[in-house]
Amino acid sequence: MNETQPMRLGISTCPNDTFAFHGLLTRQVDWRGLEFDVELLDIQELNSKLFANQFDIAKASFHAALWLADRYVVLPSGSALGFGVGPLLLAARPSCSPDSLADSLTLCPGEHTTATLLFRLFYGKERRLEQTLFSEIMPRLQQQSADFGVCIHEGRFTWQSEGLALVEDLGSRWESLTRSPLPLGGILANRRLPPATLANVQAVIRDSIEYGLADPSQTLPTMRRYAQEFADEVLMQHVRLYVNEWTVDLGDVGQQALNELSRQALASGVMTSGERLEILTIRS
Repeated sequence: MNETQPMRLGISTCPNDTFAFHGLLTRQVDWRGLEFDVELLDIQELNSKLFANQFDIAKASFHAALWLADRYVVLPSGSALGFGVGPLLLAARPSCSPDSLADSLTLCPGEHTTATLLFRLFYGKERRLEQTLFSEIMPRLQQQSADFGVCIHEGRFTWQSEGLALVEDLGSRWESLTRSPLPLGGILANRRLPPATLANVQAVIRDSIEYGLADPSQTLPTMRRYAQEFADEVLMQHVRLYVNEWTVDLGDVGQQALNELSRQALASGVMTSGERLEILTIRS
């Protein structure tokens, strides 16, 4: 690919992505001779477009990445991985017992999201699921059109005020099981991109993250533009939780967490085959 040809870049609308990519989106960081055609979408829409080969670089759920490992490499920067970051299994009413899950409808935020993978790991593959846009899950629970839902993004901070009940923090269960940080999603790049292009893309993304971290308040207009929850404190809570040292660089801990996710998916039978997720190595 010619580096002057715009690359198709997809990121999610969640605050940790709009925070991390604020510098890139506003061209406050050097694009290093590259051109980007950026699209902001829900995470499952990003997953689906990656399966359809519609992006050169994009944020993806690490569940989706397991299926795409032969075509895409994980960039060291831009991931959501950590402790205390997992999706929540919520109930419409406190009286909704986990024992009733087998006969109940559970809403999930997308077939290839890591949230759906975790639910299937812990509650079995045969549960009755409905995949729906993440922002519709809590309203559906409030309307009691479903008994259970797996909540991601800002809803982690607002479910109590919405009158919902916590069944389980799926991230905490992952941590107890694996003693590993939970890998939620990361930036995938097409393996067909030239090595020099991959290195420049990685550098621009890292520069953008570090630009935001240097002065987080400057990123608020970008986060507000796309967030479902507009309270600034909730947005910054989201950033403090999901943007961490592994967002800057996955490193060895990140690779081990990705290996563990693959092992768990295969051991549970959720996936019957899969390749090892590889983090891009930048050679000087």
